Amino acid sequence: MHSRSVDLLILGAGVAGVYAALAAEAEGARVLLLSKDPLPSGSTPWAQGGVAFPLDDEDLEAHLQDTLRAGRGLVEEGVARSILEEAPRHLERLLAWGLPFHPEPTREGGHSRARVRHLGGDRSGLLLLRGLLARLQSPVLEGHLAVSLLVEGKRVAGAWVLGPEGPVEVRAGAVLLATGGFGRLFPVTTNPPGATGDGMALAHRAGAVLRDLEFVQFHPTALPDGALVSEACRGEGAILLNAFGERFMPRYDPLGELAPRDAVARAVFRERERTGGVFLDLRPIPRLEERFPTVVASARALGLDPLKEPIPVAPAAHYAMGGVKTDLRGFTGVGGLYAAGEVASTGLHGANRLASNSLLEGLVMGERAARAALESLSSPRAPEALPALTLDPSLLPELRRWMAREAGVVRRREGLEEALAFAEGLPLEETSPDRATRPALEAGSLALLARLLLRMALLREESRGAHFREDFPQEAQEAYHLEAQGFTLSRVPAGV
Repeated sequence: MHSRSVDLLILGAGVAGVYAALAAEAEGARVLLLSKDPLPSGSTPWAQGGVAFPLDDEDLEAHLQDTLRAGRGLVEEGVARSILEEAPRHLERLLAWGLPFHPEPTREGGHSRARVRHLGGDRSGLLLLRGLLARLQSPVLEGHLAVSLLVEGKRVAGAWVLGPEGPVEVRAGAVLLATGGFGRLFPVTTNPPGATGDGMALAHRAGAVLRDLEFVQFHPTALPDGALVSEACRGEGAILLNAFGERFMPRYDPLGELAPRDAVARAVFRERERTGGVFLDLRPIPRLEERFPTVVASARALGLDPLKEPIPVAPAAHYAMGGVKTDLRGFTGVGGLYAAGEVASTGLHGANRLASNSLLEGLVMGERAARAALESLSSPRAPEALPALTLDPSLLPELRRWMAREAGVVRRREGLEEALAFAEGLPLEETSPDRATRPALEAGSLALLARLLLRMALLREESRGAHFREDFPQEAQEAYHLEAQGFTLSRVPAGV
């Protein structure tokens, strides 16, 4: 087995991971990035929406209020304000680096103003990541998956890694998780195949707190194969129609197609049930093919022509608001372990992420977490690998069917209990790291997160943001987080 030693090991090479690496190498640190798949990897290249930057000091307050409104009482205002106040500095840096942001911002769902900055039409995430990677000097191990974390005492001190040529032990002064979400827990998702919740599972097993996993944002407009139809399309005039050809969103929300994503997703779900289908009419958008080339190409790949007729859409698992609980510097509470991006729960997104706040969070928190990690470096001498958690991957399709049916846009106690019984009956195993395979590791991570998500969804007897219970359709008077340590869940008041 090969071994390496670095100051900072970053797991994940999306926007949060690469931006963190740039910040760390600017401080002279020895940095190593791990990417499960060939670059550009992760969910960032799949992001069609742009980056939400406040327009000015006045708009910062409006942006904050939009974020609070979308998050339905669970956004931590101090966290949101801190991240938004720092946003202009990052925009200035990216512009100085030559990233090709469009000069005119776009309005997206839940935003009261046009403040979302795009790159290359609907290729924002891809062009942003390419721009960051072009400046990166640190090495990236592509096709490498962290099997388990190395620990020394109560401190994380690296990772045991599985690569194409065998295992690698990477000892590190600190580890930063930037591994993204767990969209692949559901059969239809806008996420890439690698979105299997690895970082959340690793953090949980190292003693970090996971919280609010029940809040899974379902993007309201995905094609039948899960390909995303950007929310910016609705911001530019696209309208939703049911199977009868009726525009229905104004009946559900006064903001119509520009309502927050949870409201639009539920409306699309209801209209699909009521009428048999929902379609998105993109023809009102001028220069559609020029402005949204990815959307048009994805539709045509399925034999659809959005220039001639409305295209079928449905909700798909899109973004995890919950994750590894961190402070405003990305610290998880476990020595040597930091997290940034979708894997983390900072308190910015609450119960429902405001469109295009996620790439901004990846930038701000990626840099902060890297700097905080460098202030806490240690020199591991004899770390040990935690056991790997695995599951027979042939069991995943049935788990995904349960999650789609009972833990999707609309939930009920009976269905959640049945899904939990199935998930808890899955034979999860602790395995020696040298015997684990990528499919078994990913299946193990997803099964662990399914158990925690379902328990949290059952305990949250209310409807709030992306979590909707038909048997508890109202919001509770008091907003609260749900935290998991081991398999014990606890309520924590919002803002704590």
